[in-house]
Parts: sequence; C-alpha cells; structure tokens
Amino acid sequence: MTLNPVLERVTDNIIARSEQTRGAYLQRMEAARSKGPSRAHLSCSGQAHAYAAADPGDKAALATTDAGNLAIVTAYNDMLSAHQPFNRFPELIRDAVRSAGGTAQVAGGVPAMCDGVTQGEAGMELSLFSRDVIALAASVALSHDTFDAAVFLGVCDKIVPGLVIAAQAFGHLPAVFLPAGPMTSGLPNDEKALMRQKFAAGEATRAELMQAEMASYHGPGTCTFYGTANSNQMLMEFMGLHLPGASFVNPNTDLRDALTREGARRALSLSAQGNNYTPVCKVLDERAFANGIVGLNATGGSTNLLIHLIAMARAGGIILDWQDFSALSDVTPLMARVYPNGLADVNHFHAAGGLGYMIGNLLENGLLHPDTPTVGGDGLHAYRQEPVLKDGTLHWQDGAGRSLNDKILRPVTDPFQPSGGLVRLAGSLGTAVMKISAVAPEHHTVEAPVRVFDSQEAVKDAFKAGELTGDVIIVVRFQGPKANGMPELHSLTPILSILQGRGQKVALVTDGRMSGASGKIPSAIHVCPEAMEGGAIARLRDGDILRVDAGAGTLNILTDGVADRAPATADLSANQFGVGRELFASFRNTVGSAETGATIFGG
Repeated sequence: MTLNPVLERVTDNIIARSEQTRGAYLQRMEAARSKGPSRAHLSCSGQAHAYAAADPGDKAALATTDAGNLAIVTAYNDMLSAHQPFNRFPELIRDAVRSAGGTAQVAGGVPAMCDGVTQGEAGMELSLFSRDVIALAASVALSHDTFDAAVFLGVCDKIVPGLVIAAQAFGHLPAVFLPAGPMTSGLPNDEKALMRQKFAAGEATRAELMQAEMASYHGPGTCTFYGTANSNQMLMEFMGLHLPGASFVNPNTDLRDALTREGARRALSLSAQGNNYTPVCKVLDERAFANGIVGLNATGGSTNLLIHLIAMARAGGIILDWQDFSALSDVTPLMARVYPNGLADVNHFHAAGGLGYMIGNLLENGLLHPDTPTVGGDGLHAYRQEPVLKDGTLHWQDGAGRSLNDKILRPVTDPFQPSGGLVRLAGSLGTAVMKISAVAPEHHTVEAPVRVFDSQEAVKDAFKAGELTGDVIIVVRFQGPKANGMPELHSLTPILSILQGRGQKVALVTDGRMSGASGKIPSAIHVCPEAMEGGAIARLRDGDILRVDAGAGTLNILTDGVADRAPATADLSANQFGVGRELFASFRNTVGSAETGATIFGG
C-alpha cells in the first residue's frame, strides 16, 4: 500500500526540522553504546555495592559472567488503581529473566500521582510538572549505569511521558514498557457523568454521587474511559514500545502475567550483548512519532498528548509542532467511539478488535509507516496480531481482521467522522488546540461575549450565583505553566455541560489544560502566549466578543481595541505555597510554553 502523501510530507517536514538536533542526539547515543556495558568498568567496591543485596544466584551471575542485567524502573504505589498491580511485577520479571540466563534489579521508583484525585484541587498544580520529576527520578535510577536494558512500569497521565523522556536520555539501552491493564468494567461512564451533572445542579445528594463514583472506579487497573492514561497505552503500542496487544489486557490475569514475563525477556534479548540490538533511540524515530500522532487522531485520544508528545520527541532530538497534529488529523479518520467520545469503555473497544484491528486497517490504507523498528519485531505488522495463551504458553495469532462492533470500531473507509478531530487554532488571541471528536458539529463554531475568570473556583461561584446566562465563552486565564503549573480544568465540565444542555452556546477558552477526557464542550485550550507572559488572553474583559471556529481553525477577538490595552495581572500568591507548591518555584520560572511541550528541559 502506498503511503498517504500527507503522512509522508509531515514526516519529511519533521525530519528536516529536526536534522541538527536529532543528529546530535544520535551521536551521543552512539558514543554511549560504544563504551559497552558499564558495570564491567566499575571498581570492585562499586560492583560489590551494586550486587550486595541480590539473590545469591544473581550475585554470582553479575560478578562472574556476562549475563545481561535488566533495570526495572517502577511507578508502583497502591493508591493509584492503575499502578497497584505493579506490586507483583518485579518477581515475575526476575523469574522470567533468570530462566533466560539474565538478572534483574529494581533500579528505582518514580512518583505517580492521580489526576482523578487532584482534579479541581491544589495538587493538580503539580500534575504537569510531575512528568519532568518522573523523568529526573528515572534518570537517577539508571545513572548507576550497571544495566544492559530496562523495563518501565507505568500507565497514567504524566508517568508514561516522563518515563519515555528518561528512556531517551538512556536511548542506547533497549526498553520495553510493561502496562498493568484496565480495570474491569463498572458503572457505565455516561451514567457516572449524568450523576455528576445532577450533583452540580443540586439534583442529587453527595451520598448518591459517592455511590456512583465508587461503582465506576471499583478495582485495580486503569480507569476505563479513554483519557490520557489509556491514550498513553495506545501510543506505546503504535510507537512500538509495548509487546503487540499488551495495552488493554486486564490486571492479575494469566495472560497479563505472561505478557509481563515475555516483555522482560524481550527487553534483555534486544541488548547489545545479543544479535538483535534494538535501543530506544532506534525505535523512537521521526516515523514512530508520526505513527503516534495518527493513532491519537484515529482513536480520538487525549488533548494532553498534544503537550506530552512534543516533550517526548524533543528528548530524542525530534521537533514536533501543533501543525503536524492538525495536518495529520485532516487525513486520519476517527475510527473509534470510546467514552467520552461514545458510550463504550476500553474493555468494549478491546473486545471489538481494539488496537490490533486499527493498526492493521490503518496500515492497509497507507496511514502508518509500516517499517518502524519495534520491540515486537517485524515493524508494525506484528501489531496486527493479538496475544493468547495455549496450554499455558504465550502465542500471537491473527486478530479478527474486522470490527466486531461497528458502534465502537469502524474501518478507515467507513469512519465515525472523516478527520481525527484534533485542531490547531490560530488568530488574534494566539494559538490553541481543540479536540472536537466528541463535540457535535453545531458546536464547532461559537461566537459570543466572554466572561473572564482568573480561577476555576470563580467560574463555579458565578454559576452558583446564576450569572452565566445566555450565550457565553468562559475564559479562564492565568492557568498556564508559568502561572501555576497548567492544571487541568476538568472539574468545570459538569457546569459547562449544564449550560449547553439549557440551549446556551458555550465554549471554554483557557491557557490551561482541559483533560484527557475532554468531551462535548468546545474547548480552546493551551492558549499561547499565556496570560502570565502578557498574551492577548490577558487583555480580555467581560463582554468582549470572541469567535472560536474549529472548522476554519481560528481563534479571534472581534472587539476592537483589545490589543491596545495593558495586560491584566493576577494575584498568584495563593498558588505559590501549600501541597508542596513552594518546592516547584524553579519549575514555574523556567518552564517552556505549551507549544514546546511545557517542559523544563530546554523547551
């Protein structure tokens, strides 16, 4: 199948744009590889420190043979349902690599926070920065330089991007990402959302809300809606860092355990000590990132990845911009309807054919680069298959080859909509992005007077006071990375949904983030320049007219004279302390813009 010309052109543009930075990165990785396994060069004392607590058999192998040593970098904690299953993984991994003649050690742990817990709370202001903390922590874990390959245990919103950034800093090593899988299906997501709206409108008690939430989030595994966590899992498969079909197998099952063991063995088999050396720097090339963007569009994935993918790519010397996402969105059909873009959850999506079907169908239609290196081998073609257990042994077999439920999953030739739904907006307010895969066409354009707020709490107060009447564009500013760490504003969703349900035309415009679960409200997010840097959003006043037009890709101020105003300032002193925020002042002072990944790493 001939490659889609837009995919080819966008990829060529990325390659040309990244020529110098990518070349310098690959030179650094080659220099690291050429030194060979570093533990052989450690002093006897250094090696003794590294092996002191190892199992006696592992200690002997490490000290006297050239057996490969696998690093385990884990984001385990038992407060996150998605990460609680990782408690069992180190022993599974150790046993698997021992059977292959190798060893494995937990190199270190990284923090993992839950955006669901911190949503609308002060802790959310640390959420985006936690990605870079994770990258730093994982780098410390690997800095002992005693490893031949690595496995990374992480699932949720900032954890996977942070681990990918660190993996690329050690890009001369092979890496396999080992997911934990989604929790089993609970209360349907649409029923949960309805209960949230009823509570926001005063039509349900807190006890009723709590009962619904507990029925939805009820066990170990990833939340089952298609937010950032599950978008991360999709990306790792599309970009070749998962084993084929590994993303959406439920935790604590025999198949999940078999995939974990095989992932560990596979990581070690890809090291420089073997005959199939496949380091991260080889897997994550420009084509892999283009494939990831196609996957994000085809599945209607999280808007957070519009920031994370840029930061992840830059860690490997690859420069993406929002126009790459928009251009690929125009030619990538929306193939999936998973909540909040539909009623199904990721378990239903997986059962309908899931990622294996999508990857195969996109390959057949020239919408993916087929020959990218992967940890699964055979380029992306291996990812058309699905894992199964036969007599207790892991095998891969051809997937269904068709959708088993066309209300959830459709082919490229009969999609839910012709484009992926990630739109770059540009105009007199600056640049922004919008996800429209769940937004009804009649809401793609909103022209209305604005109400301007400097916090989401102020929006909630205005709603409770009955002030948000008529058509309105809610502007929430001073929410960018330099102001307060760029929190998600997902807690505004029930309020905005109520306004839209009343027949009002409503949109959100913000220099903050929305959510991986961005839904039916048109939301122009990640506005750049942000208010803290004096962007046009800081010059808006109540009553100014904005036009948000996803079809035209524009975000314009229609009121005259706004550009001549002095930018507003805000009292941000309340954002500087508490819940650890005082420790992140240097992050706020040095972070780059959302357009460059909102990262402290030279973005």
